[in-house]
Amino acid sequence: MSDSESNIEKESQMISASTSASDSYPVAFEGTGNFAGEENINEDRSRRASVNSFQRSLEIIRRSMTGQSIHSVRSQFSVKDIFGDLDSEEIAKERLKARNDVLSELKQDIENQQVEFEPFTVPESGLPIENNGEKFGDIDPELITWEGYSDPEDPRNWSPSKKIYLLMFVSLYTLISPMTSSILSPAVSEISKEFGITNPTISSMLVSIQILAWAVGPLLIAPLSEFDYIGRKPILDASIWLSFFFNLGCGLSQNTTQMMIFRFIGGLFGSSPINVGAGVISDLFDAKSRNVALAGFTLAPLLGPIISPVMAGYIVEHTQWRWVFHVLSAFNGAIALVGTFFYKETFAPKLLKLKAKSLRKATSNENLHTIYEITDQTFASRMFLVMTRPIKLLFTHPMIIGLGSFLAFVYGFMYLLIVTFPTVFGKTYGFDKGTVGLMYIPMGIGFILGIFFWTYFIGRTYETLVERNNGVPKPEFRLPCLFVVGFIIPIGLVWYGWSAEKKLHWIMPGIGSAIFSFGFVCAFQCCQSYLIDMNPRFAASSVSAAALFRSLFGFSFPLFANQMYDKLGYGWGNTLSAFIALLLGVPFPLYCYFNGEKIREIFNKRFDKDQIDQDTNILNQLN
Repeated sequence: MSDSESNIEKESQMISASTSASDSYPVAFEGTGNFAGEENINEDRSRRASVNSFQRSLEIIRRSMTGQSIHSVRSQFSVKDIFGDLDSEEIAKERLKARNDVLSELKQDIENQQVEFEPFTVPESGLPIENNGEKFGDIDPELITWEGYSDPEDPRNWSPSKKIYLLMFVSLYTLISPMTSSILSPAVSEISKEFGITNPTISSMLVSIQILAWAVGPLLIAPLSEFDYIGRKPILDASIWLSFFFNLGCGLSQNTTQMMIFRFIGGLFGSSPINVGAGVISDLFDAKSRNVALAGFTLAPLLGPIISPVMAGYIVEHTQWRWVFHVLSAFNGAIALVGTFFYKETFAPKLLKLKAKSLRKATSNENLHTIYEITDQTFASRMFLVMTRPIKLLFTHPMIIGLGSFLAFVYGFMYLLIVTFPTVFGKTYGFDKGTVGLMYIPMGIGFILGIFFWTYFIGRTYETLVERNNGVPKPEFRLPCLFVVGFIIPIGLVWYGWSAEKKLHWIMPGIGSAIFSFGFVCAFQCCQSYLIDMNPRFAASSVSAAALFRSLFGFSFPLFANQMYDKLGYGWGNTLSAFIALLLGVPFPLYCYFNGEKIREIFNKRFDKDQIDQDTNILNQLN
């Protein structure tokens, strides 16, 4: 043992000795269940709790300054250290009192709305607990939390290199499902011939049915990652492996039914990383540093639908269509294998649960616990809440309906373009399948330019408006760029449609698709940011509601694409779509910016009141 560790041990023993001395008092129970000298005993217990808290804090500071492990001395969590010479009956009473005090204070916080919410940090399926219950450490000496804001075990305090390493894994996990969604597009004609599909709607459904699964996955699977006994990693690992097996099944399909089933179930599990990934970023980054991480993370679901058709075009041209899925499965399997061994858990409640388990083993104190183990609810009740709230928001909150409609429309049209590229560039321009795949690149360039440009410009606009408002932020400050993109997206649609209609040089419809995708990034970022900021407690549900909305559009738009273009042509078809985008993308966002605060507050108060009543009922049941 080093000199510094020896000194810490000696001083800890001195504090423990003084604590034990203060605990040695006579206890005489009376017939009423109370005991003599109650006031003095309560005073002694309060002093002992303060000394124990001071002892732990002093040790944390010293070990942080010397670079030693904070948890190398774990005797502070033993029953003897916490309760001194109290007998088992007294200890049981102390534990019950501590638990009730924690629940009572949590109830008071909820009723007074004192919990400060940060988007994606409070599991919506559980009670609102700030900083993993750190404030309750003085009430409950057996409560396991992070050892202050600088605890190196807290994912927020991990090194930047480790965070980037984990963010890379999450982005790769997220990349697979968007790649799978569009990789079939260049191969649809070959699959239709082999399976005898003559209905163009069924052919389009081969592509879009996976997007329908994305509407269901966030409601069924993604919420499981917010349970402290599950966490992020098991859900991500299970999702990536199941995606692998069902992608493999698609490559082995012998008929349309098998392909549809494998595509749908694969999309069901593949949607989880897209939604869980936002939670992982929240685990690792605070609000100030999260925007850059989210911008990088957003690239994966945007570029996935573009990368895979480029690859699939040449595969279909030079070999059988089944190799499209074989190559995808190989890439999927490689990510799953590496991620299973090298990706780490980031969910704080799960890590605290593991920490408590380790301390119980080291100290033989089986009552050590986290705040989430005190406030745990039934699995069924939590899942019901998470599954129903996004649907309720989608049909009752005007902001989600209005902004979600515009985002859903442009998202649906993105997949409409993806599905019709083989027809436009294959039949109209006479390109082979490999070259048709290359025509997705302009759209990808638009996405990349949009990420860099809009991430900066939206952030700069927001900061300027906050500064003009005396430093007070408002969700409406996320919207001004949306007014501009309400014109950019229609311009891209008209440019693309009439270029294809008039058979101009192939670069012209490519430029139109790039303009569209460039504007799409802004629409996505503005709407997502507003939905997160408008009510942080319901951020995940608001985003899930918007995801459900746009997934339904992404599924349905490709189904009528061929019929629309057959009747109206590419020019007038896209002109009609551009007019709809203009109506959805300009008037309502303008109204939200100038008058949305009143409506937002009315509906937020309604949802907040319902949630407070629900949380209070849960706490009453726990008591």
